[in-house]
Amino acid sequence: MFMVYFHLALGLASLPEAQKLVTPVYPQIDVLIARSIPKDQLAAVTVSSDAEFLRRLYLDLLGTIPTAQEARAFLNDRSINKRARLIDQLLAKPEHARHLSHVVDVMLMDRRPDQRVPTTEWREYLLRAFAENRPWDQLIREILSTDGSDPKTRPAAKFLLDRDGEANQITRDVSRLFFGRNLQCAQCHDHPLVNDYKQEHYYGLAAFFNRTTLFPNAEDKKGILVEKAEGEVSFQDVFDKAKKVRTTKPRLISLTAISEPTFEKGKEYKVPPKKGEKPQPVFSRRAQLAPLLTSKDNQAFARATVNRFWAMLMGRGLIHPLDLDNSENLPSHPAILELLTKEFIAHRYNLRWLVREITLSQSYQRSSEVPLELKEIDPSKWVVAPLKPLSPEQLAFAMMQATGLTDAERIDLGTKYTEATLYAKLNSQVPSFVSTFGTRPGEPEGLSFLATLEQSLFLKNGSQLRSWLSIRNANLMDRLVKLKDDTQITDELFLSILTRLPSLEERTEVIKMLQTTPASQRQATLSELSWSLLTSVEFRFNH
Repeated sequence: MFMVYFHLALGLASLPEAQKLVTPVYPQIDVLIARSIPKDQLAAVTVSSDAEFLRRLYLDLLGTIPTAQEARAFLNDRSINKRARLIDQLLAKPEHARHLSHVVDVMLMDRRPDQRVPTTEWREYLLRAFAENRPWDQLIREILSTDGSDPKTRPAAKFLLDRDGEANQITRDVSRLFFGRNLQCAQCHDHPLVNDYKQEHYYGLAAFFNRTTLFPNAEDKKGILVEKAEGEVSFQDVFDKAKKVRTTKPRLISLTAISEPTFEKGKEYKVPPKKGEKPQPVFSRRAQLAPLLTSKDNQAFARATVNRFWAMLMGRGLIHPLDLDNSENLPSHPAILELLTKEFIAHRYNLRWLVREITLSQSYQRSSEVPLELKEIDPSKWVVAPLKPLSPEQLAFAMMQATGLTDAERIDLGTKYTEATLYAKLNSQVPSFVSTFGTRPGEPEGLSFLATLEQSLFLKNGSQLRSWLSIRNANLMDRLVKLKDDTQITDELFLSILTRLPSLEERTEVIKMLQTTPASQRQATLSELSWSLLTSVEFRFNH
């Protein structure tokens, strides 16, 4: 079915615009991708195997790999719609919402250490939002509007509170995350490399936050966000010999400045500043930002969101790097970005819809194997699926599933098992992976891969992974030692760890190794075989 559909998409690429508009959206993605692939490479494009697709989808939607049992069931399923059915099944699982809570936490907080809102409370807030499929624009409005004074909504204020309500930090991160434009280098002057990024853009955005402070003070860990009724933003280009000072009202990058009411002296506050009492101005600059940011007049917000989630699933953004959207760094596929932006807004910022459309596309379901006849491939064309390094969280949960720790803990929970109770037991194993494989706190996590000596030592000599390869009820080693047939052992090993059956060469090699191993050393050999697959390049990447 999938190859038939792909060739249909190639045929549609040559049709007039009016004839190729179809619903849903994912066929249009494939048509537009196909148009950009050089003609001499089109014939080499292949769809991923069921095993490759299965592992990729589980990692992208659930943040872990399937069990050997789940892999067998999918690989043995002969129904023609099994991929679409699996996508819908995984999107409906509570683990999908949990995975998104991790992804968005890292996206918005850059692994900053906790300051005023614990990460556990913040992630639970995100989890509830994704479990109910809360619209993305609503979620971001909550995050940018909440002041932290109400314990029920305080977790949403982590984005601002844990940046100390500091206008420059917030301006930098709001611009890159929600506009796709990193304005940091426009703080002291117009951006030296990007002509589109002006100093007035930076300070227009900063003006939404320049009156925001922490109450009662910056040292109070239980502090909240408050706002003054006065205070203007002024700025000066450091290269301006005339030293001209300019001012600006709050404004979004692509919109005019907001109109700000004026008040008689003494009437600027609903609650005037008093010692120990939270002040409240009549007019709040910060309160104007979220509605403007997510309004229909500001498509940059939806555009940046689409680009980020496309990159999460496809390995790179339509605009790459993600925070350099400008007229000199055009999208690889402008029509796709425009289409998805328009439809994302039309579908009321439904992230689940967006993820579903992308994963249903043949472009997402490409094989990652580079055909022998292709020497140079432009990664922005998606001729093959790019290799994506697993995030620290994905690596941790995938290894726990591969070694059977997840299965053992699930069985131990018995009637107390739920997604939440299992997660609570497993999550304590994750911090060591984050500290070893994650970026430095406050540094945005990129899509590139750079192995370090510390990571190699962690996998080679670390006690954590080795302990998971000890025998425990229902874990991988327990299953392997109970199997007597070497062929079954080899299949179980590869399905559990790599979500695929071994090749003929791999099967022959493993069986030969097992047959030449003394019975007293068989368990140790199985442990070493498991470890070698777990630490392989194949396991470290999402193909």
